[in-house]
Amino acid sequence: MNGMRLGTFQFGEARGYITDNRGNLVFYKSVLVGGTGGVVGQFFASPFFLIKTHLQSQAVQAIAVGYQHNHEGTWNAFKKIFLRNGFKGLFRGAGASVPRAFVGSTSQLTAFKYSKEFLNQYEYFSGRPLLTSFCGSMVGGIAISVMMTPFDLIMTRLYNQPVDATGKGLLYSNYIDCVIKIFKTEGVSAFYKGVGPMYLRLGPHTVLCLVFWDELKMLYDKFWPQ
Repeated sequence: MNGMRLGTFQFGEARGYITDNRGNLVFYKSVLVGGTGGVVGQFFASPFFLIKTHLQSQAVQAIAVGYQHNHEGTWNAFKKIFLRNGFKGLFRGAGASVPRAFVGSTSQLTAFKYSKEFLNQYEYFSGRPLLTSFCGSMVGGIAISVMMTPFDLIMTRLYNQPVDATGKGLLYSNYIDCVIKIFKTEGVSAFYKGVGPMYLRLGPHTVLCLVFWDELKMLYDKFWPQ
């Protein structure tokens, strides 16, 4: 998924699709390109996210929370879902992953790029690309954690709900129904459940991912100049 969205964003940046004539980032173009790459990558990765959600939610009966799918492993989960509901079952909830991926990808990459542009105005940062990338990625990690948490929660609820023989959800009929039920029964604050652990996961991930991305791009430009 990261390869798709970072590759799409880099392609757009290299072709000038996300910048103006002076090379400055254009907000709406960055959102469209970054979001598109994130959505495509997330959609094709959706079956793996579905299985991951099922397996991570499993626990012994004494401490089990939420619906238990009782898979015996990754391959067993794929096999059970496919035999019961076919390919459609493997992509159940994929629609919920689209807004999550769009918002997450655009907030992270756009915050990262704008932060670097801002820092590079100062002489101290302009000659220190690694430091600039590190600081920019810290901002990107905060942005994606805050912006994506509500969408991640909705996606998780839809992925993990029990289904009938036809693959229809027994708790939520669709995305909007899920949003309404969460809001009515748990309130607005429910959409930010887990925002702390989300940052503890995505913060380091964003820093490592984007810093290495920038460093690899500089190596590429050094050995294969345009």
